[in-house]
Amino acid sequence: MQITAERLSAGYPGHPVVHEVDLHVSSGQVVAVVGPNGCGKSTLLRTIARLHRPESGHVRIGDEDIWQLSGRQAAHRIALLPQSPQAPEAVTVAGLVRYGRHPHQGLFRQWSREDEEAVREALAATGTASLADRRLDQLSGGQRQRCWLAMVLAQQTPVVLLDEPTSALDLGHAVEVLELVREVAAAGRTVMMVLHDLAGAARYADEIVAMHAGQVVAHGPAREVVTAALVKELYAIDADVVEAPGDGAPVVIPASRDRTPAV
Repeated sequence: MQITAERLSAGYPGHPVVHEVDLHVSSGQVVAVVGPNGCGKSTLLRTIARLHRPESGHVRIGDEDIWQLSGRQAAHRIALLPQSPQAPEAVTVAGLVRYGRHPHQGLFRQWSREDEEAVREALAATGTASLADRRLDQLSGGQRQRCWLAMVLAQQTPVVLLDEPTSALDLGHAVEVLELVREVAAAGRTVMMVLHDLAGAARYADEIVAMHAGQVVAHGPAREVVTAALVKELYAIDADVVEAPGDGAPVVIPASRDRTPAV
C-alpha cells in the first residue's frame, strides 16, 4: 500500500520541525529516511504513523487520509516500531509478539485461531520461534530487535514504519535486521525506516529520502541520490562516494582531516 504526504508540516509549540514535505512511497518498497540529528526524520515518521498531529497537510495510506480514520482503523493499516521500545518486565517473546494483535481485539472479538496463526507466522518470519518461551530481557540486542519486529509483523499491516531499527546493534546484527526488512517488503508490505547508517540505507533500501532542516532535499534510488555533494549538505563533511564491489551500492568514505600534531 502506498504512502503519500502532501505539504506536510509538523512540530511542537514554538518549534516547527517538518516543513511542507511532499513524499510518495510506492507499494512494496523499502524507503530509508536519512539525515543529521534533529532534521525531522522521527517526527515525519510519527506523523505518518498518526502519533503526531500535523500542523498542516495530509497523509494518505492508499486513498485514505490517515487522520480521517479511527485509531483502530489506522492500526490496521500502519505499524510503527519506535526508537528504544519498552516492554513489560519479564515478558516472554511470545507474550511480546501477542501485543501486536491488540488492534484486532475488541469487545466482541477475543483471541482466535487467526491471532495465534499471525503470531506463529511472525515468529517464523523473524527466526524467533525457538525463543518464544524465553524472557525478552535475557536475549542479546540483535535477538531482542528481531522479537520487536515480530511483534510489528504480527499486527499484519500493509505499511511498516521503523525508527532506527539498527541503533545500538553491532554490524552483524544490523545486517541481519536489514536483510529481514528486505524479506518483509518482498512479502508485499511497504517499509519506511529511519536510518543513521548511510551505507546500510544505500544497500538495502529501494529509495533514499534525505532530510535537512525539516525538508526533503533529495529523494530517489541510492545510486542517483547519494553523492559527495549530498553528504556535504547533510553532514557538513567532505567525503568520497565509491561503488561497492559486487553490487555497486554507494559507499561513503569521509575524507581525512589534516591535523597539526600537538606540541
